[in-house]
Amino acid sequence: MAPEEGDQAMSHEDKAACSSLNTTSSTELFDGAPSSENERLRIRQAAVDAMHHGSPKIDPQIWTDVTSHLSGSTTIDARQRDIFFENLTVHGKGSSLQIQKTVLSALLYPIAYPVKRLMSIVGNKKPHNDRRTILHGFNGILNSGELLLVLGRPGSGCSTFLKSLCGYLEGLDLDPVSEIQYRGVPFRVMIEKYRGDLVYNQEADHHFPNLTVGQTLEFAAHARAPHNQVGNSSRDQYVKSVVKVVMDTFGLSHTYDTNVGNDFVPGVSGGERKRVRTDTIVGMNSIAETVLSRTSIAAWDNSTRGLDAATAVDFVRSLRTSAKLAGSCHAVAVYQASEGLYNTFDKVILLYEGREIYFGPRQGAVAYFETMGWKRPPQQVSADFLTAITNPGERQPQVGMENAVPRTPVEFESYWKNSPEHAELETSMRQYKMKTPLDSSEEIKLDEIKRLEQSNHARISSPYLLSVPMQIRLCIVRAWQRTRNDIPALIATAVAQTVVSLIIGSLFYNIPENTAGLGQRASVLFLAVLTNALISLLEITTLYSQRLIVEKQAAYAFVHPFTEAIAEVIVDFPIKLFRCLLSAIIVYFLANLRREASHFFIYIMFQLTAVMTMATIFRTLATVTRTIGQAMALAGVVIICIAVYTGFTVPQFDMPPWFGWIRWLNPIFYTFEGIVSNEFHGRHFECVEYIPSLSFEQGLSFTCSYVGSIAGERYVSGDAYIAGSYDYSYDHVWRNYGILVAFLVFFYVLYFWLTELIPGTTPAHEVLIFRHGGVLQRLVRGDLERGESIRLQEVKSLASEVHSSKAEQKNTFSWKGLSYDIPVKGGEKRLLDDVSGWVKPGSLTALMGVSGAGKTTLMNVLARRMTIGVVTGDMFVNGRELDASFARNIGYVQQQDLHVETCTIREALRFSAALRQPQSVSMEEKYNFVEEVIQLLGMQNFAEAVIGSPGDGLNMEQRKLLSIGVELAAKPQLLIFLDEPTSGLDSRSSWAICAFMRKLADHGQPVLATIHQPSAVLFEQFDRLLFLAKGGRTVYFGDIGKQARTVLEYLEDKGARHCGPTENPAEYMLEVIGGGTQGQSTSIDWVQAWKRSTEYNKLLGELDILASSPSNGVSADPYMVGEFAMPLLVQFYHVMKRDLQQYYRQPEYILAKFGAGVFCGVFIGFSFWKSDNSSQGFQNVLFSLFLLCTIFSTLVNQIMPKFLSRRTLYELRERPARTYSWKVFILCQILVELPWQTLLGICTWASFYFSVYGSGQSSQRQGLVLLFTVQFFIFASTFAQLVVAAVPSVVLGSMLATFTFLLCLLFNGTMQPPSALPRFWIFMNRVSPLTYYVGGISATALHGRPIHCSNRELRVFDPPQGQNCGQYLAEYLKTAQGTLSNPLSTDQCQYCPLRVADQYLAARDISWDDRWRNFGIFWVYIIFNVIGAVLLYYLFRVLPYIRRNRTQKSRN
Repeated sequence: MAPEEGDQAMSHEDKAACSSLNTTSSTELFDGAPSSENERLRIRQAAVDAMHHGSPKIDPQIWTDVTSHLSGSTTIDARQRDIFFENLTVHGKGSSLQIQKTVLSALLYPIAYPVKRLMSIVGNKKPHNDRRTILHGFNGILNSGELLLVLGRPGSGCSTFLKSLCGYLEGLDLDPVSEIQYRGVPFRVMIEKYRGDLVYNQEADHHFPNLTVGQTLEFAAHARAPHNQVGNSSRDQYVKSVVKVVMDTFGLSHTYDTNVGNDFVPGVSGGERKRVRTDTIVGMNSIAETVLSRTSIAAWDNSTRGLDAATAVDFVRSLRTSAKLAGSCHAVAVYQASEGLYNTFDKVILLYEGREIYFGPRQGAVAYFETMGWKRPPQQVSADFLTAITNPGERQPQVGMENAVPRTPVEFESYWKNSPEHAELETSMRQYKMKTPLDSSEEIKLDEIKRLEQSNHARISSPYLLSVPMQIRLCIVRAWQRTRNDIPALIATAVAQTVVSLIIGSLFYNIPENTAGLGQRASVLFLAVLTNALISLLEITTLYSQRLIVEKQAAYAFVHPFTEAIAEVIVDFPIKLFRCLLSAIIVYFLANLRREASHFFIYIMFQLTAVMTMATIFRTLATVTRTIGQAMALAGVVIICIAVYTGFTVPQFDMPPWFGWIRWLNPIFYTFEGIVSNEFHGRHFECVEYIPSLSFEQGLSFTCSYVGSIAGERYVSGDAYIAGSYDYSYDHVWRNYGILVAFLVFFYVLYFWLTELIPGTTPAHEVLIFRHGGVLQRLVRGDLERGESIRLQEVKSLASEVHSSKAEQKNTFSWKGLSYDIPVKGGEKRLLDDVSGWVKPGSLTALMGVSGAGKTTLMNVLARRMTIGVVTGDMFVNGRELDASFARNIGYVQQQDLHVETCTIREALRFSAALRQPQSVSMEEKYNFVEEVIQLLGMQNFAEAVIGSPGDGLNMEQRKLLSIGVELAAKPQLLIFLDEPTSGLDSRSSWAICAFMRKLADHGQPVLATIHQPSAVLFEQFDRLLFLAKGGRTVYFGDIGKQARTVLEYLEDKGARHCGPTENPAEYMLEVIGGGTQGQSTSIDWVQAWKRSTEYNKLLGELDILASSPSNGVSADPYMVGEFAMPLLVQFYHVMKRDLQQYYRQPEYILAKFGAGVFCGVFIGFSFWKSDNSSQGFQNVLFSLFLLCTIFSTLVNQIMPKFLSRRTLYELRERPARTYSWKVFILCQILVELPWQTLLGICTWASFYFSVYGSGQSSQRQGLVLLFTVQFFIFASTFAQLVVAAVPSVVLGSMLATFTFLLCLLFNGTMQPPSALPRFWIFMNRVSPLTYYVGGISATALHGRPIHCSNRELRVFDPPQGQNCGQYLAEYLKTAQGTLSNPLSTDQCQYCPLRVADQYLAARDISWDDRWRNFGIFWVYIIFNVIGAVLLYYLFRVLPYIRRNRTQKSRN
């Protein structure tokens, strides 16, 4: 129904009610419900009608609040919960100090650990307890409708505290002495039965990228929609109405049909994506978490990170409104809280290294610590003062109280527990426990409300509102939406499978229906079933891509994880059916398989069931593992087992007893036997080769030269052939299909059960990792002897004196009329519009603006780091155009802290200094300067700490300090850019970094920094401000002034309201120009006001003066004018050293590589154990090489992510900074793999060679096979780099590598001899590098070995009456290739078709004489890979970068 129709259908009273809603002020909402009951009922009716009739013309924020409230006051009162916690103690696992692992330490661990334990027992020492206490005995009450501000420095336990309140205890251990209750409901009961009322909103966002924003939010609304909706409206009406209003409220209406997206899938912008979550609208300014998930208790972990000040305040105010109206309570951790934001809260808790040192009313927190004896500096906001109390380097005792105040966390805790405030808290807690005892009455109330809200057939003990069938139906809808929104991926997969099927079908094109095609039919069926099954390997990647999302939805009580699994299976079925049919039709009819309808559909049945079974197996593997690497490793084991024990490469009768049982657990074994029996049963194939030839025919004295032949018969029975070749029987077809279905059902049940049973991914907890020998001994004693977490010395003030080694700067950087346009669908979009300004020596310039104004974009443009689009305007250094050395003469601290994970802090700084400082500076001087930087940044105690990954290495603050240090170590000659250097840091760290920037500026260094949420004190550290509005347009550029009076007077002169004395100037500015959630309306065009101002004219005049008076501020050092500071050889030395070090320090990567190679070698070796000299034995040897090649895919998929992570670091940070050349990067990436690949080749050769070929061969043959094996592994690494050098993602690289490898594998002559290939494909046999690898090894190992046929391979027939076998076959044997086993026998002549292995090899165009030729040709392929990788990287990654830079320069 159209909105107009809805309006007409509403009564005058309803419209009046809506009008009253519109005019209801925020103050009224804070103060309580509407004044009269009649008014309340009219507002309720208006909300009901609005829900039925479409879009009401009322304020969406108020409408949302009221409709959420109108589900009934009784319901709301009953759902309201408090949080009571007493003696809250939480433990974590593992020491907080660790030593970095290396390849050597990992290899020695199986020996070192038992020795260490034995010495511990002998020395009567207690084993070290890895459990560490994170929270120590917290007490407090958070009542319904209250907001709690959680303060503490990073690492103090804020996140753990928030998780504990909401029951998110993965990786944590709640001490038994802890008591948590929710208004009479015990902790365990709450998280088991009412989990949906507890929400922990973590900092990271996880979404389905291919869902639209509207679909994402509608799913959340559906999952938590109460059965008794407002006004008894339908569920769909309720969901549509609520989602619409929520999106209107938070400025996301325009994104309803836009994909959420991610780094690889196009979608909404980063800021908009931050506002979207799978359950609701997120983080920054969103109450939609409460509206859609309808939670009673929510914990928000630094959700304001990255938001501008106005938006952050709007977000907390929305929580305030929700708490007041719905009675919900919220605990919010905020690292940088303005005074206005601080005053929004009811209570405050302050954490100091895991100890509670204050909990109570917000109004009394500051007074408590002032009474304790601490001094609050002027203009310091309350939150900053409280956080500073926990920093020994920042807090200041009052005069005369220096020796009276507590100092350590334990002393602060003791003071708190003996304080009157704590006594008052204890009294409140005792009264609370008496008032709300732990009994079943509150649980009964919640059950009653939940029964009203739950759908029919939902279990009352379940935390979910929907029944299982409704959850499945909802998940099916979403799975279908995701599939429909990702059509390109479906098409790509279908095209890839079609191409593979066309290749397999054409490889075996039109197989003859005689005995010449018997082996080909089995081969094509094997490849068809194997490739179809292995395509399911992608299921692992799919599951891991959505794992975090499903886990979070289960935590929010949206849907059971197993219902999502069932839905995906159902939605995937038609897709898998289509792909199976497509593949089957192509292969089946191209290869001329049995053209009978019944047999074709049996083939389809087996293939489809096998594909679904393998998909479920791989999903089960992904479910039981913790990382995708573990899942892929297990999948590699499954694949090799499947390939070897299908019954084709090793027939059943040749399977070794120690591994033969594997076939009974292999679904593909049953599938292959079924489709082979289905193809051959009841068919007779005309013989094309006889023994002896038919010219010798006499009665029954001849036979067909194929397995299964009968003397005197001119055809071979298909049943006899498969029985003799594979020990298969048609009688097993339906038995096998039944077993296959049983496998499918079993793995379905197992997968669904494990999905629900296995807990979510354990979050990482911050831990410092030190280089071996680099940790300070006192830290080891503190951590290992006392069992306490590491307590590093406080970082000293970053405002300490800058050393004189940093020369004073005299460079001015200016820009004029900068505009930046990027291509979009249908034209161009302008992100920056006519921006001008400068940064002068000795000045600290702030770049601010509303979210999405283009601050980071401008920073990238100024640093010349844009990758797309067109920049116009002028940029100068000292009035001169920018030259080639500009990029390396600036320091750019990016938002992302990108570093090599295995390096220590000192190594990272030395690397930067060694390659970015000029060649004229000695290495000793560079390293000495690095030590000064370490001292300056206060990193002495952890300079040898390994960078690691977030949560497993340096914390956020330490990473940001390192990022600053890396740029400072380069001694930038011009200026330093810092993009949001304080984002995510606490107020103390933010102040320290700003003070450090201030000191740099005071020493003459020009500094430009973007900043989001500066306090008034931080804001005063800056000299000048460049303020941007949306669209990248300038609002103001000029001095800030003391207490920001200059910029404030400018705004007030242009019509802005007066800024109050207690207001934060940054928040004020964002508010008056239209910042915040949706942008406040303003009648002033601030951009035009700026263009008409005298300040703007002064800016242009100053820029003209700078441009007309060029100076020589840049150093005249000749080494400073080139693109790079150091020559190529020096670059190569340092980069190669770092890369070799990185590999040595990542044992998990190296051992996974070696584990795969050695396991594959051992498994294949024992599966083909000392193959005999029969024809089947030689075929087994050839297949062993074929299967050994399958490790290629595993190796390539290991190498490519490694390459891409290094390429990301190089292209995002090191190349723009001109640290080293692209030639050095690509060459080092290729060379660093070679030592490990060589060693891997040796280990793999040793693990399979002697098992398969025995030890009796000459050393020359053994050595040549070793060389071929090493060559293969070197080829694998160079091939991986050839493929990944140009591609943007691992997924695309993996697809290309897998497809190319499949071509090489199929055409190497193992599955189909070159003579049997269609003419079109003969060239592929010669092009495939594996042709020369397989040919070289097999010729070397098998040359000259005699063939002794097994009884199954002998061709048996009777000679004519009166002749023995030798007499009868005398003439035939003169030209035949085979041998007669019993020439004197007068019956049962036994003829072996081949006499020597070279005959078998010749049929595949393999010759002993070509072994060294093959060795040389294989090297040619390796060299081609290296040259190709370098060339492709240059063409696709370097040349476009160079062209962009040239284009930007010409535009400027």
